Amino acid sequence: MRSHYCGLLRDSDIGQDVDLFGWVHRRRDHGGVIFLDVRDHQGIIQVVFDPDTQESFKLADQVRNEYVLHITGKVRARDDEAVNPKMPTGELEVLGKELTILNAADPPPFQLDEYSSAGEDVRLRYRYLDLRRPEMQEKLRVRSQVVHEVRRFLEANDFVDMETPILTRATPEGARDYLVPSRTQPGNFFALPQSPQLFKQLLMMSGFDRYYQIARCFRDEDLRADRQPEFTQIDIETSFLGEQEIMDISEQLIRQLFQSTIDVDLGELPHISYACAMQRYGSDRPDLRFDLPLVDIADLLKDVEFKVFSGPANDPGSRVAALKLERGDRLSRRNIDDYTKYVSIYGARGLAYIRVNNLSEGMEGLQSPILKFLPDEVVSAILDRVDAKDNDIIFFGADRISVVNDALGALRGKLAEDLDLYQRDWAACWVTDFPMFESTDDGGWTAIHHPFTAPSCDSESMEAGPGQALSRAYDIVINGHEVGGGSIRIHESALQQAVFRVLKLSDNEVATKFGFLLDALKYGAPPHGGIAIGLDRLIMLLTGATAIRDVIAFPKTQTATCLLTDAPGSVDSDQLHELGILVKKPETE
Repeated sequence: MRSHYCGLLRDSDIGQDVDLFGWVHRRRDHGGVIFLDVRDHQGIIQVVFDPDTQESFKLADQVRNEYVLHITGKVRARDDEAVNPKMPTGELEVLGKELTILNAADPPPFQLDEYSSAGEDVRLRYRYLDLRRPEMQEKLRVRSQVVHEVRRFLEANDFVDMETPILTRATPEGARDYLVPSRTQPGNFFALPQSPQLFKQLLMMSGFDRYYQIARCFRDEDLRADRQPEFTQIDIETSFLGEQEIMDISEQLIRQLFQSTIDVDLGELPHISYACAMQRYGSDRPDLRFDLPLVDIADLLKDVEFKVFSGPANDPGSRVAALKLERGDRLSRRNIDDYTKYVSIYGARGLAYIRVNNLSEGMEGLQSPILKFLPDEVVSAILDRVDAKDNDIIFFGADRISVVNDALGALRGKLAEDLDLYQRDWAACWVTDFPMFESTDDGGWTAIHHPFTAPSCDSESMEAGPGQALSRAYDIVINGHEVGGGSIRIHESALQQAVFRVLKLSDNEVATKFGFLLDALKYGAPPHGGIAIGLDRLIMLLTGATAIRDVIAFPKTQTATCLLTDAPGSVDSDQLHELGILVKKPETE
C-alpha cells in the first residue's frame, strides 16, 4: 500500500522507508545510475536506482515514460549540487530498493510536461494523457476547490441545493436547443436546458425562497474560446430581494472566491449603465484594466463635405467616434494596415486616422490621408475634444452604431493587448440598465436577456415604446469577460403576457410553450430574481487559462466535436426507426 504521495515528501521524511505509486515522468541514465522522476497527482519526486540493487536496477533500465510503477525505497537528502529549487521536493530524492512495473506504456504522442508544444487537436484526442500534466491537474483542482467554496458560501447564506430537469421542452433563451427525440411519444422531442430558468422561478413560486444549483446547461451555438456547447453555471434564485441585494450577495461570493483562490482583492465593484458602457467602451462587457475611451464627435462633422463622416453624423442610427492612442508614433504604417484588416472583421469598411506629430505646427504637424477633406477648424475641434498631445494617433469609426461599437470596441482591446496598456491586473464591474428589447431584421422585437426579465417601467410604457424600455437586468464583468448575468423576474401574469405581446407570440404559442408558467403566476408568485455565474469562465480567469477548454475535463472543439470519443456519431437504422426518425444526409458534390 502507498505510504506517501510523491509530491508531499519533505525534509521531515528523510530517513523514512516509503512506498510510492505513480507514473514515470522522465527517465535519465547517468553513468550507471538511473534517475526516475516519478509523478502522482500531488507532484514529482526523483528516485535513484544504482547497481547495488541488481534486480531493481535491471527493471529500472527497462522502464520508459508513463510506465506505472510501485517503488519501495528510503528518503534521503540530495547532494548540494543536485538540489533543484524549482521543485517542492527538489532537496530530496528516494533511493530505490524495490521496483514493480504495474503497467507498461507506449510512447505518448506528446511530452507530458508544462513545456508541451502539442496542438490542441492532439491534446483533446488523447485527453486522458493531457490531464496527467501537472498544469492540467492544477487547473481542475482549482475548479474543485472553487465549487466547494461556492457551496459553503451559499449554504451559509441559507440557499438550498436543488436539481432541475435535464429533459425539458424548448424555450426561447437566445440560442438553439439541443433536441432529444422521445421514443414513447414518436414525433415529439425533449430539449436539453439552456439554463434552469423557468424551473428555478417555479421553485420560488413553491416557497423555497433561496435556491442554488451547480447546473449543467446546453446551447447549440457558434463556439469561441470562452464558449462550449455544454457548460456549467452557478445558478442562483431568491424571493423578496431586489436587484441591489442580489448583486450584493453575488459580489460577496465573487470577491471571496478571488481572495481565497488567488489572494486578489477585487475591491468594491463599480456600477456602469449599459448606455455608458457602449458609449465609452463600445462594449457591454468593458475591460476596465485600462482607459482608452471612445469619444463621440458626430456633432463636429455634420456639416463637412466628406460624406464618409457627414453621412453617419446626420443619421440617428449611426455613430462617429474617435479613439485616441497615446504614443501613437510606436505604430508603423504596416501596424495600421493590420488594424484596418482587423476591424473589417466587425464590419468596418476602413480605419481612418490622424497622426499628431507636432501640435505647435498646426495642420503641418499632422499626418493623415483624410486631412484634405476636413476644414482646419473641424480638425482643431476634434483634437481639442480628444485632448490630443504630440505623438498621439487618433482612429475614427463612422458607420451604423453597432458597427462602430463593435469595431472600435474590439480595436480598443486589441491595442491594449498588443501594446500592454494595462494599468492593473484585475478590474471588475456591474453593467446595469440594459435595454429590454432589441429590434429584429423583420421589424419585430426580441428580448435582450430572456422574456422573463422584468422591465423597469410599467407595461403600458413598455408596449408603447419597446425600444425605450429598460430592464431590471445586471451583468458582472471581469477583465472584459461577462462572468455572470441575472435579473429581477416578472412575477405578475399580466406583465408577462404584455412581454409576450411585444415579442408577437401568438396566443397558441404562449399557451403551448408557457401555459404552465402563466398558470403558476396566478397562484401568488412572489417577487423574485437571480443570477447565473459561468463556472467555466470564472475558473478560466482564476487559473490564467486562455480558453475554457483548459478548465473542463473533457471539452468539445470549436466545431462542437469530441475528438476523444468521436462524437457526435451516426446511429444505426434500427434505432432511428424505433424513434420514427428519417435522416436526410447532405448531398455530396
